Amino acid sequence: MRVMCLLDLYFESDQEVITFCEQLVCLNKQIELLWKTDKDWGNYIQIQQTEMTSSVIQAIAQSIVYVFITYRLPKLIKRVIKEDFYYTNEDEIERILNLTNWIIEEGNNLKHVRINFKDLLLTMFSDLLIQSQTVHFDSVVNFRMNTFRRDLREIVGLAIDEFRQEEEHQAFIELLRKYIANKESKFDVIHVLQGPHFTFYKMNGKRFSKYDLKQMMKKEPLYIVGLHAEEFNLSPLIAMAPKKIKIYGDNPSEPKTLTIINVFQERVDFLPYHQFPFP
Repeated sequence: MRVMCLLDLYFESDQEVITFCEQLVCLNKQIELLWKTDKDWGNYIQIQQTEMTSSVIQAIAQSIVYVFITYRLPKLIKRVIKEDFYYTNEDEIERILNLTNWIIEEGNNLKHVRINFKDLLLTMFSDLLIQSQTVHFDSVVNFRMNTFRRDLREIVGLAIDEFRQEEEHQAFIELLRKYIANKESKFDVIHVLQGPHFTFYKMNGKRFSKYDLKQMMKKEPLYIVGLHAEEFNLSPLIAMAPKKIKIYGDNPSEPKTLTIINVFQERVDFLPYHQFPFP
């Protein structure tokens, strides 16, 4: 007679239990499960295995983590934003939520983030499955995640810092837009080559020297918009205020290029490097 190892899981939400089962089947098609409805605890999943191997535990834990991240984490993040940081504007809350999700997703690639939330959650739920044969998902989420919430608060704080920087950057961009809108253009077209520093060319193909750029920028009160005469990417173009800017390169998402596009908007054309018309 075969001895079965049993693990009981309870989910109050129908959608969450459906997602859990779908995810579990995707990860391990050999796991046997029985789904019933309990009048007190909602949806009842019994997992029946001859042996609860580490791979089985891992698949179950990963499926629970997927459910948590999909359905519970956004609500928890919003609670932290509202209750711990006192934000009330729904648009701001949504933007901070999106930034928090981005930091969690990119955690391994960001030097200033010390926490990998997916690993943290996976370890937490794996340990729980090993320690107990019965897991009530809602009880765990509501009563056993104080440490997780403290760590989450740190990540939300980083997201808010990022949000404030974005706000400041957008205000800076708006200031520059207004400045060039009221400024007379000194050139019809300026050609710009991407690189560690931009290089600038007149319509006739003559390259602006560093001396040329410095002399031009000295005549402009760039300090009014927070720029200075030692910055040689954005400042020269603000001083010139050309009617048209043609940027040549291979990376339209490069940060300096994006800033130029955001400031000058329809005045900018981005073209592949091989279309640069001069030697």
